Amino acid sequence: MDISEFVEIAKGLHVLGIKITKDDELINEWYSEEECRRNIYSATKSFTSCAVGFAVQEGLLSLDEKLTDAFSEDLPEVVDENLQTATVRDLLTMCLGQEAGSLMGGQRPLYQEDDWVKMSLAIPFKYKPGTHFVYNNVGPYLAGILVQRRSGCDLVSYLTPRLFTHLGIKRPTWETDPLGNSFGAGGLFLTLSELHKFGLFYLNKGKWNGRQILSEKWIEESTAAADTNNYGYLFWRGEYNSFRADGKYSQITMILPDKHAVVSLVAECRKGEELMRAVYDLVCAKL
Repeated sequence: MDISEFVEIAKGLHVLGIKITKDDELINEWYSEEECRRNIYSATKSFTSCAVGFAVQEGLLSLDEKLTDAFSEDLPEVVDENLQTATVRDLLTMCLGQEAGSLMGGQRPLYQEDDWVKMSLAIPFKYKPGTHFVYNNVGPYLAGILVQRRSGCDLVSYLTPRLFTHLGIKRPTWETDPLGNSFGAGGLFLTLSELHKFGLFYLNKGKWNGRQILSEKWIEESTAAADTNNYGYLFWRGEYNSFRADGKYSQITMILPDKHAVVSLVAECRKGEELMRAVYDLVCAKL
């Protein structure tokens, strides 16, 4: 598969590397510099979605749990009506009900509070959960906290025997909150090849080396559009019936089930829409 046209554009958009697998075969790769572990930013959210899937599979939590039950010790003095109806599922869909994004990259170093769970739940829930799409780090952060509390370990320790070890990923670095909890909304560091393996794991619907590790039903449910916003459970939907983990500056693993393919890239791109268009038109269209 010839990707020379894409590579010429990629060079100008600060793409650092791309890997393309189709029908279980690596058909092309290109690098502008050597691989190293990098912050995959919000592509981390999809790993948190995966962790939730394992926790559901193990009976540690349910998506239908009310947040008022799951976080009963962390609630504000006055629990508004919308918070009372919110469930664990609402943490995964970007329809939590809060008016604006919190715990975002530029905000996190500036908070005076150390307990981000109580701080997050005290933010007003202006909308009825499930009705307004607002990109917000609170949902995936709290989802990650819940997995950690129920499992008794951080997300790295939780996912290592369940996912990372199977995929041949040595224990990675993951950003933490001020109290030492893994930050489920961002800050996981991986190489392009490691991110690509995650995409292959999802293409194979939770199966790795012939073994079903994560429920196929969960993979399908979590990557389907939960509403009209082209968003599943911390996965974006896209063209060609694709879904993807997608982080700031274009850290992406895109799964294309209809083409039995995965396209992954890491970049320092400030023109994400332009790069995504090139991926669709000059890579996906040729698969």
